[in-house]
Amino acid sequence: MDLVPALEEPLKKVLGPATAKVMAEHLGLHTVGDLLHHYPRRYEERGQLTHLADLPMDEHVTVVAQVADARLHTFASPRAPRGKGQRLEVTITDGSGRLQLVFFGNGVHKPHKELLPGTRAMFAGKVSVFNRRLQLAHPAYELLRGDGEEATESVESWAGALIPIYPATAKLESWKIGKAVQTVLPSAQEAVDPLPESLRAGRGLVTLPEALLKIHRPHTKADIADARARLKWDEAFVLQVALARRRHADAQLPAVARRPRPDGLLAAFDDRMPFTLTEGQQKVSREIFADLATEHPMHRLLQGEVGSGKTLVALRAMLAVVDAGGQAALLAPTEVLAQQHHRSVTEMMGELAEGGMLGGAEHATKVVLLTGSMGAAARRQALLDLATGEAGIVIGTHALIEDKVQFHDLGLVVVDEQHRFGVEQRDALRGKGKQPPHLLVMTATPIPRTVAMTVFGDLETSVLDQLPAGRSPIASHVVPAADKPHFLARAWERVREEVAQGHQAYVVCPRIGDEEDDKKAKKSAEDDADKRPPLAVLDVAEQLARGPLKGLKVEVLHGRMQPDDKDAVMRRFAAGETDVLVATTVIEVGVNVPNATAMVIMDADRFGVSQLHQLRGRVGRGTAPGLCLLVTEMPEASAARQRLNAVAATLDGFELSRIDLEQRREGDVLGQAQSGARSSLRVLAVIEDEEIIAEARQEAAAVVAADPELQRLPGLRTALDALLDEEREQYLEKG
Repeated sequence: MDLVPALEEPLKKVLGPATAKVMAEHLGLHTVGDLLHHYPRRYEERGQLTHLADLPMDEHVTVVAQVADARLHTFASPRAPRGKGQRLEVTITDGSGRLQLVFFGNGVHKPHKELLPGTRAMFAGKVSVFNRRLQLAHPAYELLRGDGEEATESVESWAGALIPIYPATAKLESWKIGKAVQTVLPSAQEAVDPLPESLRAGRGLVTLPEALLKIHRPHTKADIADARARLKWDEAFVLQVALARRRHADAQLPAVARRPRPDGLLAAFDDRMPFTLTEGQQKVSREIFADLATEHPMHRLLQGEVGSGKTLVALRAMLAVVDAGGQAALLAPTEVLAQQHHRSVTEMMGELAEGGMLGGAEHATKVVLLTGSMGAAARRQALLDLATGEAGIVIGTHALIEDKVQFHDLGLVVVDEQHRFGVEQRDALRGKGKQPPHLLVMTATPIPRTVAMTVFGDLETSVLDQLPAGRSPIASHVVPAADKPHFLARAWERVREEVAQGHQAYVVCPRIGDEEDDKKAKKSAEDDADKRPPLAVLDVAEQLARGPLKGLKVEVLHGRMQPDDKDAVMRRFAAGETDVLVATTVIEVGVNVPNATAMVIMDADRFGVSQLHQLRGRVGRGTAPGLCLLVTEMPEASAARQRLNAVAATLDGFELSRIDLEQRREGDVLGQAQSGARSSLRVLAVIEDEEIIAEARQEAAAVVAADPELQRLPGLRTALDALLDEEREQYLEKG
């Protein structure tokens, strides 16, 4: 009978069913190997104290500190025995800052005896605010010095001079995880090394068993540095091998080379274009056309600033494919965006989009729209046009992926805002060609180079970082509604001034405010009593129409409206019939109304950095300057306010993407895998470790070129299987 390898041993066999259940449910750890790869987040030095001044709000923290003061208060309480309740308040310090701990009821007796002034301990709990002071309510704790000798010994048994602090939860404190790691640590000796020996030795990296021992039980800070250097390489290299194998497999696929005709549709389109392409657009177009001319499928990521002209570049690629006898499909994440793309493409093409119609140009083709909510007759006609090849270009939502959609000869798939789609959806559309079609992925969310190498590692990258001539600057300001309510009044005056000059404005809110939405908001408010529900489109629109924007034509737009209603609202706004559009983030991408010059984002702190940048990109698209006002009630010193200040300070999306990445937890970078597994990044920091990622990408490409099946590297194959089961390798989630 085969023995289970030590690192694949289920935790319930080693730690018992109760601890294993909590580890599985709260940390996603199931095997000994999972636990060994659950690394400490940081280390405290025994005898030193944690800096308390920078504790994050609403997060579960572990701190090492000393008790400065402990007081037991008695108060009247009808619910307590004999009508008297007890509250223990303990103040802990690190010498520069203080934090209050509070215990109630029956929970006061043990800490009252143990947490005496001068006692050192580790404390774990969720940081909250009471009476404007930070506190931990009912924290778990483990004594490090003082009277609790038994507790001290239990910590000493697994923690030396450096105490590892693990990512923990309310149900499983850091020191309990540390003790569990102590139990399984001997198994680290059996860890199979994924790095080729030549690579490991050539870079002076320690072995994997040694790295695991040093990361969990370091004697010195140099041990931690050695372990992290090695484990970062593991993460970077195994991930890059997965991506290199996907690139290698894609490169083996056949595709039809698509070259435009010198006197075809693309030439006719270029002749009628009223402006010349920017240098950036010309360069990116050359890269795309070179890929389209090969007999392997193009896999290219086109990223560019908001308004840099990606759609025009993509349209020229689609026209080149139609010229070469193929069809092109543009996949958009929302109906609003699909309709917007259809409108702008048909406007840009004019009579070239009227193939088969009276008045259509000689080289014209048909451009059809396909969405889930189309009427039966229009849908039937669109499907027929695709199947016969009458339509050279189709623009649609995920409705394009359905089984009944058949193409005559699909040559190019353009995916807009890739991060909104699962890879399975993208690949389902790619499967509709006679041979694999070429693929162009567009994103207006600027991505730092390292993220492009990890998240989009199976795609070649083109960057558009020039804005077309004539684009106006956008002024951005933070409006602190709580500190300075008159600033908000002035914001509405500015909107009226823009409308008086013949322009239009957006007001963006985080939620809709209909019945279904209100239920969610009510539950969220109950879960977090300190926060009011986010502002809602329907409420804000009504208040503005009756109050500061009275007399202006105000309309609403949100995702739960009927598609025809959404389209009608957008058409009226695009035609200038509506002064102010109050919307959710449904307008975030692709919406192009050059006459809209002002945007007010309510509760701006509830949006991410890249989302705010996307939203802001909806104004300043014409010749008049744009204005973006970020309204918030968050205090000046808060992290959320700093984030908004950063957005207001720069229009450089690449700079903002770095800020965004630095402010988010590293594990969020790669997103969730299709299987729901946790991110593979634990020690690799994609901003700081750019050099490692770039080198790992080169090494991985060389390894895969020499041995695509990794037959000579069984350790690497095992690590790859652990990172990605077979399906996950096929569908690596795109961030």
